[in-house]
Amino acid sequence: MKATARAHPIQGLVKYHGMRDEQRRYPYHDSISLCTAPSNTTTTVEFRPDAGEDAYVVDGEEVDGRGAERIRAVVDRVREVADFDHRVRLESENSFPTNVGFGSSSSGFAAAAVALCSAADLGLTRPEMSTIARLGSSSAARSVTGAYSVLTTGLNDEDCRSEALDAGDSLHEDVRIVAGLVPSYKETEQAHEEAADSHMFEARLAHIHDQLVEMRDALRADDFDRVFECAEHDSLSLAATTMTGPAGWVYWQPETISIFNTVRELRQEGVPVYFSTDTGASVYVNTRAEYVDEVEAAVADCGVDTEVWKVGGPARTLDESEDLF
Repeated sequence: MKATARAHPIQGLVKYHGMRDEQRRYPYHDSISLCTAPSNTTTTVEFRPDAGEDAYVVDGEEVDGRGAERIRAVVDRVREVADFDHRVRLESENSFPTNVGFGSSSSGFAAAAVALCSAADLGLTRPEMSTIARLGSSSAARSVTGAYSVLTTGLNDEDCRSEALDAGDSLHEDVRIVAGLVPSYKETEQAHEEAADSHMFEARLAHIHDQLVEMRDALRADDFDRVFECAEHDSLSLAATTMTGPAGWVYWQPETISIFNTVRELRQEGVPVYFSTDTGASVYVNTRAEYVDEVEAAVADCGVDTEVWKVGGPARTLDESEDLF
């Protein structure tokens, strides 16, 4: 009863913020994202009927506290569906920096859910597995289905699950994401908890449905500029909400603003490029393959480390030769 899975983290295009049910992690509205590759999380799990307790290790460190509670929510759901109570050993490794705004929780819980379902031999579809990953992180649901995906809101697992979206060929093959790493630790959960307390939250809910419609139509039309212009505006809308909550969360750092300004200067020069952020200081800079070298050099000149990513596929199980233990 052992399996290994790999998942790619997500970049939010139309991001969810806040949850109507924190335990089941039902968001207030739909959300759309794309997965970034080759950045990934690899997770190996093994159910051990004779073990006395669960063991969770991420990047070589034992997980406890709130992190362990979130993993346990996913593990317990798999045990419930499988109708057994075996203890589990889980080990996970990330190929990219975590807790800096690059979606590590999405790939982490997606890889865990897929590995657990495989080890338990549940035979679930990816949308079904996405409802399990969602219990750890709502973003993880979209990491399970991969590429461009939508998580639909709801109050049960039949409604609140992720599905892959149709997108044009160039949006799969020609998109390049320059990741500008701004190493500022962030904590997303508290921001979600207080989302509805911002006076900007109702304004965000009022316009988010138009953004979702616009994003889906742009993806179907294979329209790079519409997709990533919409994502850029959504990033600013999200920040307005987090900044005006009770804690006044301001994730951006001087390097973040520098990258924003650089992107706008490049765009004025005719380069197809747009910025996007989730709840963190690091920046996704979206462009086309033809311009990626120029864009990466300009982002690096802002004094940050960079990586170049492409659109990643869905979470998948791996051969036993890639087991972590």
